[in-house]
Amino acid sequence: MIASQRGSFCQSIRDCRPWMAAIRRGLVALAILVVVALPPALALAQTPRAWAGGTEPSREPLRVAAVPPAAVPGEDATARLIPTGNLLATIRQGGLLMVPLLGCSLALAVFGIERAVSLRTGTVVPKIFVERFISQLQARALDRPAALVACEENGSPAARVFAAAIRRWGRPAVEIEQAAIDAGERELNHLRRYRRVFNGVATISPLLGLLGTVFGLIRSFNDVAAAGAMGRPDLLAGGFGEALITTAMGLLVAIPAMVLHAYFTSRADRLAMRLDEACQHVIDEISLESLGEPRRRAAG
Repeated sequence: MIASQRGSFCQSIRDCRPWMAAIRRGLVALAILVVVALPPALALAQTPRAWAGGTEPSREPLRVAAVPPAAVPGEDATARLIPTGNLLATIRQGGLLMVPLLGCSLALAVFGIERAVSLRTGTVVPKIFVERFISQLQARALDRPAALVACEENGSPAARVFAAAIRRWGRPAVEIEQAAIDAGERELNHLRRYRRVFNGVATISPLLGLLGTVFGLIRSFNDVAAAGAMGRPDLLAGGFGEALITTAMGLLVAIPAMVLHAYFTSRADRLAMRLDEACQHVIDEISLESLGEPRRRAAG
């Protein structure tokens, strides 16, 4: 039995010999390939290479001749320039991030026009209405119902603050002033609307431009490395120019946004001061102290 098992084992070994020989030949071929290819690969990895060409640099100093773009055969020098005079072509060269930058510029234009219209002096504190209203109160030509009707018909922020004060007609000046302050705070918040839009555009636009520049530089380096164009600085400069389009666009959007934010904030503060001054005249005419003074004079 043992002899029969030994014979079957030897027969299986003889059957596996062709496969073992093939595996042995493969290992020998792999060892020869490693021995032959490894030293050149190590030498190539240790040798500093040029950025785009990938060839071993010479021992002599590098001399790059300045070749004008027009001297390159088969190319037009003007075709490689960035079209700064054409707005659509410039936007197209800027890449995908020009879309949110254009959206920021559109939002800036829309909200800027809206704030410029809403923060006019004639809209917030109408001069004719305020002067006539105060003069009629001083002449005692308006009573409480007529004054409320006049304020509701006008509908301006100044008229709404005056209406809040008129509703406290005949009460102490402190109580009327508190009601006017509350209404003035609500109107001031209304005047300061959309400030976050300008602040957000001024903050986000440069970041979007910088992100587009980084993406453009990565694409430019990859294109130059793939083309092996280290001796062509015009291609590298053109790629840098395209990458900087988004940065320029971001700054062109952010700078006006910051200016408009500062302008509209100061404008709202000036209108609030003017409204407070006009409201103080109204309080002086309708307070309990002012209405009681003629009676005291008549009694005296």
